Amino acid sequence: MTDPTGGVAQWLAAARAGSREALGQVLEAARQYLLSIARQEFDPDLRAKNSPSDVVQETFVEAQRDFGQFRGDTEAELLAWLRQLLLHRVGKLRRRYRDTQKRRLAREVALGGDDSTDGPAGGLAANVPSPSGQAMEHEEDQALQAALGRLPEDYRRVITLRYEEQLPFEEIGELLQRSPEAARKLWARAVERLHEELERPP
Repeated sequence: MTDPTGGVAQWLAAARAGSREALGQVLEAARQYLLSIARQEFDPDLRAKNSPSDVVQETFVEAQRDFGQFRGDTEAELLAWLRQLLLHRVGKLRRRYRDTQKRRLAREVALGGDDSTDGPAGGLAANVPSPSGQAMEHEEDQALQAALGRLPEDYRRVITLRYEEQLPFEEIGELLQRSPEAARKLWARAVERLHEELERPP
Protein backbone atom coordinates (compact mmCIF):
# COMPACT_ATOMS: atom_id res chain seq x y z
CA MET A 1 0.00 0.00 0.00
CA THR A 2 2.96 2.33 0.55
CA ASP A 3 3.09 5.11 -2.00
CA PRO A 4 6.39 7.11 -2.10
CA THR A 5 4.60 10.01 -3.76
CA GLY A 6 2.42 10.51 -0.71
CA GLY A 7 -0.73 9.47 -2.53
CA VAL A 8 -2.24 7.72 0.49
CA ALA A 9 -1.98 10.87 2.61
CA GLN A 10 -3.60 12.87 -0.18
CA TRP A 11 -6.39 10.32 -0.51
CA LEU A 12 -6.96 10.39 3.24
CA ALA A 13 -7.19 14.17 3.23
CA ALA A 14 -9.61 14.11 0.31
CA ALA A 15 -11.67 11.38 1.97
CA ARG A 16 -11.93 13.46 5.14
CA ALA A 17 -13.15 16.33 2.94
CA GLY A 18 -15.99 14.10 1.78
CA SER A 19 -14.64 12.54 -1.42
CA ARG A 20 -16.16 9.08 -1.80
CA GLU A 21 -13.82 8.38 -4.72
CA ALA A 22 -10.76 9.10 -2.58
CA LEU A 23 -12.09 6.89 0.20
CA GLY A 24 -12.61 4.11 -2.31
CA GLN A 25 -9.00 4.47 -3.49
CA VAL A 26 -7.72 4.32 0.09
CA LEU A 27 -9.67 1.17 0.82
CA GLU A 28 -8.75 -0.51 -2.46
CA ALA A 29 -5.06 0.12 -1.72
CA ALA A 30 -5.51 -1.86 1.54
CA ARG A 31 -7.30 -4.83 -0.05
CA GLN A 32 -4.33 -7.21 -0.35
CA TYR A 33 -3.18 -6.45 3.19
CA LEU A 34 -6.63 -7.24 4.60
CA LEU A 35 -6.97 -10.34 2.42
CA SER A 36 -3.72 -11.75 3.82
CA ILE A 37 -4.99 -11.22 7.37
CA ALA A 38 -8.38 -12.75 6.60
CA ARG A 39 -6.76 -15.84 5.09
CA GLN A 40 -4.58 -16.27 8.16
CA GLU A 41 -7.57 -15.95 10.51
CA PHE A 42 -9.87 -18.35 8.64
CA ASP A 43 -9.66 -21.90 9.94
CA PRO A 44 -10.83 -24.75 7.63
CA ASP A 45 -14.38 -24.88 9.05
CA LEU A 46 -14.88 -21.16 8.66
CA ARG A 47 -13.30 -21.12 5.20
CA ALA A 48 -15.78 -23.77 4.05
CA LYS A 49 -18.71 -21.47 4.84
CA ASN A 50 -17.32 -17.99 4.14
CA SER A 51 -14.98 -16.31 1.70
CA PRO A 52 -12.09 -14.13 2.95
CA SER A 53 -12.70 -11.77 0.03
CA ASP A 54 -16.35 -11.40 1.04
CA VAL A 55 -15.34 -10.53 4.60
CA VAL A 56 -12.88 -7.93 3.29
CA GLN A 57 -15.63 -6.42 1.16
CA GLU A 58 -17.97 -6.31 4.17
CA THR A 59 -15.18 -4.61 6.12
CA PHE A 60 -14.98 -1.97 3.39
CA VAL A 61 -18.71 -1.36 3.64
CA GLU A 62 -18.37 -0.89 7.40
CA ALA A 63 -15.33 1.38 6.93
CA GLN A 64 -17.21 3.57 4.46
CA ARG A 65 -20.11 3.83 6.87
CA ASP A 66 -17.99 4.59 9.93
CA PHE A 67 -15.11 6.55 8.34
CA GLY A 68 -16.06 9.59 10.39
CA GLN A 69 -14.93 7.68 13.49
CA PHE A 70 -11.38 7.20 12.14
CA ARG A 71 -9.08 9.66 13.89
CA GLY A 72 -5.72 8.77 12.34
CA ASP A 73 -3.75 10.65 9.70
CA THR A 74 -1.23 8.09 8.45
CA GLU A 75 -1.26 4.94 6.39
CA ALA A 76 -0.19 2.86 9.41
CA GLU A 77 -3.06 4.21 11.50
CA LEU A 78 -5.52 3.50 8.73
CA LEU A 79 -4.30 -0.06 8.30
CA ALA A 80 -4.50 -0.66 12.05
CA TRP A 81 -8.08 0.66 12.10
CA LEU A 82 -9.12 -1.49 9.14
CA ARG A 83 -7.43 -4.52 10.70
CA GLN A 84 -9.48 -4.10 13.87
CA LEU A 85 -12.69 -3.86 11.85
CA LEU A 86 -11.76 -7.02 9.97
CA LEU A 87 -10.80 -9.02 13.06
CA HIS A 88 -14.01 -7.99 14.80
CA ARG A 89 -16.01 -9.21 11.81
CA VAL A 90 -14.09 -12.50 11.61
CA GLY A 91 -14.65 -13.04 15.33
CA LYS A 92 -18.38 -12.55 14.92
CA LEU A 93 -18.46 -15.03 12.04
CA ARG A 94 -16.52 -17.60 14.05
CA ARG A 95 -18.83 -17.31 17.06
CA ARG A 96 -21.95 -17.43 14.90
CA TYR A 97 -20.77 -20.49 13.02
CA ARG A 98 -19.49 -22.51 15.98
CA ASP A 99 -22.01 -21.58 18.64
CA THR A 100 -25.26 -20.77 16.88
CA GLN A 101 -25.07 -23.59 14.37
CA LYS A 102 -24.48 -26.23 17.05
CA ARG A 103 -27.19 -24.81 19.29
CA ARG A 104 -29.76 -24.70 16.50
CA LEU A 105 -29.02 -28.22 15.34
CA ALA A 106 -29.18 -29.65 18.87
CA ARG A 107 -32.39 -27.75 19.61
CA GLU A 108 -34.33 -28.44 16.42
CA VAL A 109 -33.27 -32.04 15.85
CA ALA A 110 -33.36 -32.74 19.62
CA LEU A 111 -30.64 -35.35 19.74
CA GLY A 112 -30.95 -35.83 23.48
CA GLY A 113 -34.69 -36.34 23.39
CA ASP A 114 -35.22 -34.56 26.71
CA ASP A 115 -36.58 -31.21 27.84
CA SER A 116 -33.16 -29.55 27.86
CA THR A 117 -33.44 -28.78 24.15
CA ASP A 118 -36.90 -27.24 24.29
CA GLY A 119 -37.36 -23.53 23.65
CA PRO A 120 -35.13 -20.88 22.12
CA ALA A 121 -32.50 -21.19 24.85
CA GLY A 122 -32.33 -25.00 24.68
CA GLY A 123 -29.00 -26.56 25.52
CA LEU A 124 -27.39 -23.41 26.90
CA ALA A 125 -26.95 -24.89 30.35
CA ALA A 126 -24.68 -27.61 28.94
CA ASN A 127 -22.07 -25.41 27.30
CA VAL A 128 -19.31 -26.99 29.44
CA PRO A 129 -20.02 -30.74 29.50
CA SER A 130 -18.37 -33.20 31.86
CA PRO A 131 -16.01 -35.85 30.43
CA SER A 132 -18.89 -38.31 30.31
CA GLY A 133 -21.02 -35.62 28.68
CA GLN A 134 -18.30 -35.03 26.07
CA ALA A 135 -18.20 -38.74 25.29
CA MET A 136 -21.98 -38.75 24.93
CA GLU A 137 -21.81 -35.75 22.60
CA HIS A 138 -19.22 -37.57 20.49
CA GLU A 139 -21.47 -40.62 20.25
CA GLU A 140 -24.42 -38.42 19.35
CA ASP A 141 -22.41 -36.69 16.66
CA GLN A 142 -21.44 -40.05 15.17
CA ALA A 143 -25.06 -41.16 15.27
CA LEU A 144 -26.12 -37.92 13.60
CA GLN A 145 -23.59 -38.30 10.78
CA ALA A 146 -24.62 -41.91 10.23
CA ALA A 147 -28.30 -40.95 10.16
CA LEU A 148 -27.62 -38.13 7.70
CA GLY A 149 -25.82 -40.58 5.45
CA ARG A 150 -28.96 -42.72 5.24
CA LEU A 151 -31.15 -39.84 4.07
CA PRO A 152 -32.08 -39.20 0.43
CA GLU A 153 -29.87 -36.66 -1.32
CA ASP A 154 -32.49 -33.88 -1.35
CA TYR A 155 -33.08 -34.33 2.40
CA ARG A 156 -29.36 -34.17 3.16
CA ARG A 157 -28.95 -31.08 1.02
CA VAL A 158 -31.82 -29.11 2.55
CA ILE A 159 -30.57 -29.92 6.06
CA THR A 160 -27.05 -28.84 5.09
CA LEU A 161 -28.28 -25.59 3.56
CA ARG A 162 -30.46 -24.81 6.58
CA TYR A 163 -28.15 -25.79 9.44
CA GLU A 164 -24.60 -25.49 8.13
CA GLU A 165 -25.03 -22.70 5.58
CA GLN A 166 -27.72 -21.02 7.76
CA LEU A 167 -29.64 -19.90 4.70
CA PRO A 168 -33.22 -18.60 4.77
CA PHE A 169 -35.86 -20.63 2.97
CA GLU A 170 -36.02 -18.05 0.19
CA GLU A 171 -32.40 -18.77 -0.77
CA ILE A 172 -32.77 -22.51 -0.21
CA GLY A 173 -35.74 -22.51 -2.56
CA GLU A 174 -33.73 -20.77 -5.26
CA LEU A 175 -30.87 -23.25 -4.94
CA LEU A 176 -33.25 -26.22 -5.06
CA GLN A 177 -35.46 -24.65 -7.74
CA ARG A 178 -38.47 -24.67 -5.43
CA SER A 179 -40.69 -22.05 -3.86
CA PRO A 180 -39.75 -20.92 -0.32
CA GLU A 181 -42.80 -22.75 1.05
CA ALA A 182 -41.88 -25.94 -0.81
CA ALA A 183 -38.34 -25.68 0.57
CA ARG A 184 -39.73 -25.27 4.09
CA LYS A 185 -41.93 -28.38 3.67
CA LEU A 186 -39.00 -30.38 2.30
CA TRP A 187 -36.92 -29.31 5.31
CA ALA A 188 -39.72 -30.35 7.70
CA ARG A 189 -39.95 -33.79 6.06
CA ALA A 190 -36.16 -34.12 6.16
CA VAL A 191 -36.01 -33.33 9.89
CA GLU A 192 -38.84 -35.79 10.58
CA ARG A 193 -37.02 -38.49 8.64
CA LEU A 194 -33.81 -37.66 10.50
CA HIS A 195 -35.65 -38.16 13.79
CA GLU A 196 -36.76 -41.59 12.60
CA GLU A 197 -33.24 -42.55 11.57
CA LEU A 198 -31.83 -41.43 14.92
CA GLU A 199 -34.40 -43.50 16.80
CA ARG A 200 -33.68 -46.62 14.75
CA PRO A 201 -31.80 -49.26 16.75
CA PRO A 202 -28.15 -49.64 15.70
